[in-house]
Amino acid sequence: MRRLNSFVCSTALLLGASAFLLAQSPDLRELIQHTQADLHRAADFELHAHKQIDRYQHAETKLSDLDRHYTRGHFDRGKLNDSIDAVKDVVDHNTLSPDLRDALESDLRDLRRARADHEKM
Repeated sequence: MRRLNSFVCSTALLLGASAFLLAQSPDLRELIQHTQADLHRAADFELHAHKQIDRYQHAETKLSDLDRHYTRGHFDRGKLNDSIDAVKDVVDHNTLSPDLRDALESDLRDLRRARADHEKM
């Protein structure tokens, strides 16, 4: 009987955690979409040097990869870290207008907050 109770409690906990993660899904997906939109705006703004274009493409690829795995129910902290690093690389090294730099900095804060929220689980 104790095994059955333990199994039922474990299953309920697992289902609750899964439901919580799925409930969080739209927030992270919206954040990924917003960050990608900011990257597109920034890419349209600046003069296109080869390295700058590569940084944009790298950041967009990392965000897309994160989103692809997340929509399948797989949160991957490493992919989120890679996305954060790639966006930070754009902010640190590309020519940006002040408002675009602010927008991407805000996206970075939000991505870091999402990472911290998932670490609490």
